[in-house]
Amino acid sequence: MTRLQVETWTWYSVTWLIVFARLSSRVMLLGSPKKLQSDDWIMMFAMACDTVLMVTINIVATTNSNLINPADHVVLTPEEISTRAYGSKMVLVVEQMQIAIVWSVKVCLLLMYNRLTMSLKQNWAVRFLSIYVIMGFIIMEVLYFGVWCRPFNQYWAVPPQNAQCSTAMHHLITNAVFNISSDIIMIMIPMPIFIQSQIPLKQKAVLCSVFALGIFTILSAILNKYYSFTDPYGASWTFWYIRESSTALIVSNLPLTWSLFRRVLNLTSLHGRSSHQTGSHHLTTAGYHSHVSHIQASCNRDDISEAGLRDISETNNSQEMINKNIPLKIYQKHEVKVTSQLATKEDIEAVNSAAITFQMHPNPAAKESWVPRNSDGGDSSSEKSAEGAVKAYNGV
Repeated sequence: MTRLQVETWTWYSVTWLIVFARLSSRVMLLGSPKKLQSDDWIMMFAMACDTVLMVTINIVATTNSNLINPADHVVLTPEEISTRAYGSKMVLVVEQMQIAIVWSVKVCLLLMYNRLTMSLKQNWAVRFLSIYVIMGFIIMEVLYFGVWCRPFNQYWAVPPQNAQCSTAMHHLITNAVFNISSDIIMIMIPMPIFIQSQIPLKQKAVLCSVFALGIFTILSAILNKYYSFTDPYGASWTFWYIRESSTALIVSNLPLTWSLFRRVLNLTSLHGRSSHQTGSHHLTTAGYHSHVSHIQASCNRDDISEAGLRDISETNNSQEMINKNIPLKIYQKHEVKVTSQLATKEDIEAVNSAAITFQMHPNPAAKESWVPRNSDGGDSSSEKSAEGAVKAYNGV
């Protein structure tokens, strides 16, 4: 086997292992494969594209294309033209599969970010980045299919009439701008929450390793384009295509494998409690609401990593368990009826009398002294407010 084949299938095996762990963890968490969410299905689509990429990139590495080195003296026989046309088509497939994988990963991460920042101020940044990613993809593909190389079949013409049909320099520049910039923003969004979080040092170390893989993905994208520009006739770019797509897939799936690893290794969660631990808690009504508020705040602050290694839906499940164990009661029920009618002479005199009484008490604490009290200590008025009716008079 060639060096490229060894690296290709090594990355492919590791990637599938992580994806399988992610899907298993999600099924355990959600309860059924039917409950898998949109990002789970997008990830499976990305893995299908990765399978095609791994096969075609090995074909490209051993097959000539219409990218011909001027230093080479090539005799374009019909057989050579046919072979190079086939190799050029495989280059096109490789490029599109790479784009499909990278942008599918971006979508999956954005969906996860959106769930985790739903009630945080960072959510606006997630929405902005989502628009940027979608617009970048549309612009890049429109330029690739409709602008850089016309007519389209020149992409596999031997030799092509336009150098852009073989080198694709303009496309690679466009791809690099949108891809690398969006990756950098994607890493920066959770940084403030990660820095401010109060999770244990060990968990922070785990999250740092995930961020490091994300940085390596960006580095792979940079080197991928560097070798494509500086050594377009070599094979170095093929290695970095594989490394970029594989690390991107691993980074986007690792945060969602925590449920499985915690179950298998009997690990504790970010908050130091096993999912199997139970206990009894005696909470007052105020204590209960305070406890739930603390849980919700912890979810928003600490779980941004779902690299933390907890899916947001797991937190929701935990809160549902709390709700089951603590009975809730409604102690008061208020109903207010507001009506409007013309004021009578008696009503006007009553309001004026109340105003005079209020002016005689400059102390705000004493301003209620003019209001009659009923026998049980509740407020009452001439309009029978004890029955839950409030009247607003026009003309007073």
